[in-house]
Amino acid sequence: MTLATTLVRFAPSPTGYLHIGNARPALLNALFARRTGGRFLLRLDDTDAERSTEAFAQAVREDLAWLGITPDLFARQSARKDAHDAAAERLRTAGRLYPCYETPEELERRRRRQLGRGQPPIYDRAALALTAEERAALEAEGRRPHWRFLLEPRTVAWDDLVRGPAHVDCASLSDPVLIRADGSYLYTLPSVVDDADLGVTHVIRGEDHVTNTGVQVQIFEALGAAVPVFGHHNLLTTADGEGLSKRLGHLSLRGLREAGYEPAAVRSLAVLTGSAEAVRAVESLDALADLVDLGEISRAPARFDPAELDGLNARLVHAMPHAQAAGRLAALGVPDAIAEPFWLAVRANLGRVAEAGEWWRVVAGPVEPALTEPAVIAAARETLPPEPFGPDTWKTWTGEVRARTGAKGRALFMPLRLALTGLDHGPDLAGLLPLIGRARALARLSGQAA
Repeated sequence: MTLATTLVRFAPSPTGYLHIGNARPALLNALFARRTGGRFLLRLDDTDAERSTEAFAQAVREDLAWLGITPDLFARQSARKDAHDAAAERLRTAGRLYPCYETPEELERRRRRQLGRGQPPIYDRAALALTAEERAALEAEGRRPHWRFLLEPRTVAWDDLVRGPAHVDCASLSDPVLIRADGSYLYTLPSVVDDADLGVTHVIRGEDHVTNTGVQVQIFEALGAAVPVFGHHNLLTTADGEGLSKRLGHLSLRGLREAGYEPAAVRSLAVLTGSAEAVRAVESLDALADLVDLGEISRAPARFDPAELDGLNARLVHAMPHAQAAGRLAALGVPDAIAEPFWLAVRANLGRVAEAGEWWRVVAGPVEPALTEPAVIAAARETLPPEPFGPDTWKTWTGEVRARTGAKGRALFMPLRLALTGLDHGPDLAGLLPLIGRARALARLSGQAA
């Protein structure tokens, strides 16, 4: 596969913020494009004029950029209505799109009768038996038709990129409604027309679309269009097995970004969960593309555990070089002159970069010291060495305090930590002490907030 032949697409509806479940197909498509030397199309399926907004459309772009995805092509479904109308007319002329006049209530009553008789609840194609006079009479009553696609009663088979040999028995399906009574399109027809016109070669999407694929293949064929290669991956669910939706704001990509998660952690978990690869933090998209093989994705649901995201994020932060964190440290108020030693001192204690702000406040003060062991604190004050402080100052100093007091281990280090930081936990004080400096350290050992 080459750049000229491979085109994938991610086609969200801009009706809400993308969530971690949306990140999975977006990334799988982007990684497939990288792996095959292809291109990535962002297409906004924005035909739902009432719910689609420009704010959500912009948020989609921002979320993809945060994940590291730069689309090669961009399209809006709403700008392609003429193409959708032309395709619909072709299907009408071919006898594959036919008008139906039943109300939702009538269809529901018919469905209940079928279920009561032990019959499959599929549309019985009663509209096909209407005469021109009967249709005219219904329209005179004020009814407007919705339009169904006439399925051929056959099995549609394809070689799925994820699932292998796959098929859908279209004889078991209702003829799908493609156009509502108000003239607006449902998802199915615009998606096919746009995929065909824009040259999409591979459609990689969630397994909830498998049945749609059987229908859409017939529409591609009815329009005389090339049928793309399909791949249907398992879906991300919550840890309890529930489906994800745009209503889960805390799992929205925007929410995860604002909470301080690294995009590499989100990418790694969204893609590697439910795959043959062990879930681990993978820094670059290229490295992730090398790992992901669609044919090795599991058929079982992929359970998303926020605790696992925390672990991945922490590992990324612990290994993060100062240059990568520098901009965010500056935003937290850490001076450039000491930002690198500060970062190296605190990063192993962070789950997210923003937590460095807490330790900068400990360094810069004021800190309310907690003085617990008078003998240890007095000896610490008396033996605190002159500046400059270096990487060995902490070891030398605490050795002198131990020699004077006999305190060692926790009995030695905890009183000093409480006095210098006001906390009973934190980064190695060998790295923090040179940043705190002698004046603040002496003040804190004297019980002063500094």
